Amino acid sequence: MAELAFGIIGNVIQKLGSVAYQEFTLSSGFKSDLKKLKRTMSIIREVLLDAEKKQASDRLLRIWLGQLNNVLHDAEDVLDEIEYQALREQVVATYGSTSTKVRHFFSSSITRAFPFKLAHKIKGIRERLDEIAAEKDQFNLTIMRGDAHIMHRMRDPTHSFVHASTVIGRDEDKENIINLLMHPDCSKNVNVISVVGLGGLGKTTVAKWVYNDERVVGLFQLRMWVCVSEDFSLERLIKEILKSARCTIDPDWSVDTLQTVLRQQLRDKKFLLVLDDVWNEDRNKWIELRDLLIGASEGSEIIVTTRGNLVAFAMSTDSTYSLKGLSQHDCLSLFVKCAFTEGEEKQHPNLLKIGKEIVEKCKGVPLAVRTLGSLLYSKVDEREWEFVRDNEIWKLEQKESDILPALKLSYDQLPIHLKRCFAFCSLFPKDYRIGSFPLIHLWMANGLLCEMTSDKKQDLEDVGHSYIKELLSRSFFQDYEEETIGFPFYSFIMHDLIHDLAILVAQGECSVVDSDNNDIAGIVHHLAFSKIGQEVPKCLDKLTNVRTVMTTIDFQTLPLSLAEACILRFKCLRFLDLSDSSFEVLPSSIGTLKHLRYLDLSGNERIKLLPNSICKLHNLQTLILVECCELERLPKDIRNLINLISFAVTIKDTCFWEKRSLNSLRFFAVTNCPRLEVLFQGMDQYLTNVRTLAIKDCESLTSLSHSIKHLTALESLLINKCPKLSLMGGEKDNQDLKLSLRTLVISDLPKLEILPQWLRGSANTLQFLRIEDCENFTALPDWLPTLKSLHALEIIKCPKLSSLPVGTQLLTALRKLKIEDCPELSRRCKLEDYPKIARVPKVELDGDRILQHKKMTRSRG
Repeated sequence: MAELAFGIIGNVIQKLGSVAYQEFTLSSGFKSDLKKLKRTMSIIREVLLDAEKKQASDRLLRIWLGQLNNVLHDAEDVLDEIEYQALREQVVATYGSTSTKVRHFFSSSITRAFPFKLAHKIKGIRERLDEIAAEKDQFNLTIMRGDAHIMHRMRDPTHSFVHASTVIGRDEDKENIINLLMHPDCSKNVNVISVVGLGGLGKTTVAKWVYNDERVVGLFQLRMWVCVSEDFSLERLIKEILKSARCTIDPDWSVDTLQTVLRQQLRDKKFLLVLDDVWNEDRNKWIELRDLLIGASEGSEIIVTTRGNLVAFAMSTDSTYSLKGLSQHDCLSLFVKCAFTEGEEKQHPNLLKIGKEIVEKCKGVPLAVRTLGSLLYSKVDEREWEFVRDNEIWKLEQKESDILPALKLSYDQLPIHLKRCFAFCSLFPKDYRIGSFPLIHLWMANGLLCEMTSDKKQDLEDVGHSYIKELLSRSFFQDYEEETIGFPFYSFIMHDLIHDLAILVAQGECSVVDSDNNDIAGIVHHLAFSKIGQEVPKCLDKLTNVRTVMTTIDFQTLPLSLAEACILRFKCLRFLDLSDSSFEVLPSSIGTLKHLRYLDLSGNERIKLLPNSICKLHNLQTLILVECCELERLPKDIRNLINLISFAVTIKDTCFWEKRSLNSLRFFAVTNCPRLEVLFQGMDQYLTNVRTLAIKDCESLTSLSHSIKHLTALESLLINKCPKLSLMGGEKDNQDLKLSLRTLVISDLPKLEILPQWLRGSANTLQFLRIEDCENFTALPDWLPTLKSLHALEIIKCPKLSSLPVGTQLLTALRKLKIEDCPELSRRCKLEDYPKIARVPKVELDGDRILQHKKMTRSRG
């Protein structure tokens, strides 16, 4: 909770320092209160990192943090009101207003009533915050800066011995790693093998088993084992390596003497060094150590065990071995060892049956199996076993060496911004495949994404992608899958135990509401609904400052009563998911949600019109209206959504906008619009920020090319199932365009015969090109080899395409070529056109059989 408060304080302080708020204080007359508010927040912020460390063992401190969190949310809401007011002014200044009343309201920068109302709110917040700040002294909190947001906790040191009989289910892993040791890269004196995996998977155990194998013992002249943990200081590591090499160390030796002794010990020796439990991601620190080790004999090896791929990358890993979970059979064998004395399980068949169900919760993680098995050791009461089976792991009491404390080590190592983002993942169900788009926009709507410090302004979506990649690299997410369309959309899941960890750290901030869980803390700000009936849950009555309302995979239809209750009650909402609801008319009160950043109405098959009040949502960043098949048209003031970044829509109208601009729009998706004839009309000068455009199932759409010249920022373009669409019109005007496309996917366009000339404008940027199910596509253009950045080319179900153009071999950046269901083209690529693709590393021609043929052809050559 402290890390969440830390982030909110940062956002508030940043806003108070912005030009908009400085202008507001000059006109409002309560500059003093805002100045005091900023100063008090800065003081509290300095001790929050210490509070994070101490809150687990101090109930009063947790209560204090909860009170602080509420005040900070209120402060952020008040400042957002000022921001909203500035946006309203911007709308009227840009577009004007037909209402004399509204014009009068904006006759000055801020109306007279508005600052007095806010002054009262800000004064109240400042007084509450002053009281909380005064109470902090009782907790003896110390100021922490710099890298103090990372909580350094030493795990118990490991040693190199393991009894082979205690290791279950890791025979194949052991053999694979030994095989890597026995076949090193001979061009290097010292090779590095990283064993990577989730905390508790048994990386250390496998490393011990390899370390003590007779073949390994005979392979190296010197073997050393060092438990690194979080302290990657050069002096300590040299000492630990020398100790493991049985070298006597003088405590008065300097670092220079230590490094000299180490190099002498290793010179001309073939050694194996295990660096267990490495967390260091600083490549420079590793290079310092590596330079002292490279004087050894050829074939020396270092095995690194770590939880993160970033560590493996920093340590110049030659081979990365990703450790997976144990099978259910092996997990059950381990559980029996931990929960029963030898042979006892045969006397308690009912307990063994419950034990099998308990093992399923562990999802292949040995430490989780040991934790739950040890909890039940010597217990024969079935009710105690059922209690463990039926409760989430995070609710069960655990020792420091058990699974959740072990996983929390990974969480404690995260920087503050990632801790906050990870906590929000608790809102998704277990085994749920999380999409990058909704997760990034959930974070964005709640102000969790911060621009990186750089000269170039960074889009928040890009920041969100970088956060996900970092959490993936640290093993918080797994089973990564990319969308096949080539867009930057992908998905992943959280291991059940990581999900338990997310719930644990998000307590008091995020909660899932269902028919079995109505006991919600009054301080919760983010809700996910699951398995809710038609009745509005009574637990909502005590909630005041809810910012997120989302639904889960369990929903078929969101009850209207619940949706309406959320709109009416929660005026501070930032993220509202009303997908698959059944509104005929969206309540006009939606316009009162002035903080709203994300609104999803997708799958609403009854709604015909949106109230014009929705256009008051000037903060709205994302609006999803796909599969709203009865939606007749957009509100007339849609242009007032001046912050709209992402827009996806299904509509019955014949066109979208006439002289209506959405200048901030970066993602635009149009799907299943059967009457749409014109995509953009009178919008040409307003499209310069669109980065992604997706058009699908628009059977009446006839032309796109006239708008192409204005899409100068476009990076990804998807066009699918538009039978009347021609991409060739206006070729003379568009052939010299300077575009920046990176991805182009064209599918099911029967009118497409050849690629349009305007694509040549992306010769230096296009990386991914797919042409699929285009029955009349006859030829790739002779300028195709000018696409110097093309990495992947996929041609699928284009039966009239018979050959690759001359010069295809000049596509030196091409790494993947896929051709499928193009009979004549596939035949030529195997024979006379093969020289054109011989240099491409990965070629797929109607399946793996052709890959084998290609390899055989190479070997025969």
